[in-house]
Amino acid sequence: MRKLFLSLLLCTGVINALACTNFIVGKKASADGSVMCTYSADDYGMFLGLCHYPAGKHAKGEMLQIYDWDTKEYHGQIPQAAETYNVIGNINEYQVTIGETTFGGREEMVDTTGILDYGSLIYIALQRSKTAREAISVMTRLVETYGFCSEGETFTICDPNEAWIMEMMGKGPGSKGVVWVAVRIPDDAICAHANQSRIRTFDQKDKKNVMFSKDCIKFARSKGWFTGKDKDFSFCDVYAAPTFSGRRACEARVWSFFNRFGDMDKYLPYVEGKVKDAEPMPLWIVPNKKVSLQDLEASMRDHYEGTPFDLGNDLGQGVWEMPYRPTPLSFKVDGKAYFNERPVSTQQTAFSYVSQMRSWLPRQIGGVLWFGNDDGNMVAYTPIYCGNTVQPECYNTPGADAVTFSDKNAFWVCNWVSNMVYPRYSQMFPSLKEVRDSLDNSYIANQGEIEKQALKLYGESEQKAVDYLTDYSNTQAQQMLARWKELAIYLIVKYNDMAVKTYQGRQVPEDQDRQWSNREAYRLPREGGSRIGEADGRQIRIARVIHMQQNAHNKG
Repeated sequence: MRKLFLSLLLCTGVINALACTNFIVGKKASADGSVMCTYSADDYGMFLGLCHYPAGKHAKGEMLQIYDWDTKEYHGQIPQAAETYNVIGNINEYQVTIGETTFGGREEMVDTTGILDYGSLIYIALQRSKTAREAISVMTRLVETYGFCSEGETFTICDPNEAWIMEMMGKGPGSKGVVWVAVRIPDDAICAHANQSRIRTFDQKDKKNVMFSKDCIKFARSKGWFTGKDKDFSFCDVYAAPTFSGRRACEARVWSFFNRFGDMDKYLPYVEGKVKDAEPMPLWIVPNKKVSLQDLEASMRDHYEGTPFDLGNDLGQGVWEMPYRPTPLSFKVDGKAYFNERPVSTQQTAFSYVSQMRSWLPRQIGGVLWFGNDDGNMVAYTPIYCGNTVQPECYNTPGADAVTFSDKNAFWVCNWVSNMVYPRYSQMFPSLKEVRDSLDNSYIANQGEIEKQALKLYGESEQKAVDYLTDYSNTQAQQMLARWKELAIYLIVKYNDMAVKTYQGRQVPEDQDRQWSNREAYRLPREGGSRIGEADGRQIRIARVIHMQQNAHNKG
């Protein structure tokens, strides 16, 4: 029997709408030997596509203009590098991938006079780095020279061989200084961060796997924030001690990811936020099984299913069992403060990705950014290869922006569909899931053959392989858009006016109803025939896809 009461708990602190989630998988922890990481770019009103920075050579004295990644506000300029590398999304041609989550930390440490914000820093580092270690060096040297104007930030920094987590904070207004620490994730481990600082104590003697600013501890002492022995210094506890919100809205997402690959029950008191001195989670764990690409995609679609935080356990889900909650997460009723849980997959997501980096392949083939222009649960992750030199039109659509709809744009088409599904989730989501999974499975099934052909072309010339993979990536993205448009029309017709239509008063067999989403039946021709949007297979045959009304409707 479904619970009829709200499980929204009376909270002892404020739940903020904190954004972004990152997962990290070492190469010996993954199913295929790849290093993998994820990123969900979450913020209300955020409109983003797939960025591209072409490789280039730059003249001495050339300057790079810095505009804030979030606000587009001009911050200043820095010298341009002599050479920059191709960047597509958050991966570059050397398979280096960088993501982030903001944890905030001590407000008095924010330096608004700094030139570099976290977003600009990410994409500059991607343009200038061939390895994760080099990216860390580039990022820290830049902020130590020009200042860091963002709040406390955690970065995921990976390449085909190594995975790192780095945390960074300014040193206050006008300082142009930073404190930071970077820790290498063991190859056999997984890690995660979600808007809460996670690096506590670190081995200051392990120069191979740990890097940190010279005054990381000294600065805290100068402020009176830390008085213990150096070995006991905790970056998290000193600079960004977790609040109730930091544990329940942020660390809980990390816990849910870890819980997929191990028993994390002992850390429930910590992430629940009820026990003040509860044992915090480790920075990483060794998973109880090898983590696959599909596992990571599923992790990015998480709504705490099957856990004490399951969004299906309270009346906030409504009659249609919706696992999404609007902002603000915290609210008051009759003077009492309540909150909603904050899952990994959230409706305000601008884009999400899973990055796959493989050392045994040529770099142009080894790096794949599996990209979606909405929250992970509501998109199919299309493959974008790291050497790609042209963005798919659907991920970079002229004229489309946060207030300008375009049916050629993936963000808007995917949001069109998802916003139809949210209010009647249990009724409509199965149709979306079937299309989503069909596409995801087809991409993964085709990956081996596509890369075999790319390797053959690579033997002839690197450029031929890059061109082939660019064309393949763009084609898959555009075909995804076409399928999502079909899905939108299908949902409108079938569920219009809050009803479920029948076909000529007869029940249509379930397998026939699902034929419309079958990849083989509606696949566009690879060679010859019509272009996307013009093929006969694109026609939605409502007569074949709409089944009998639900019993409740029939009885009415």
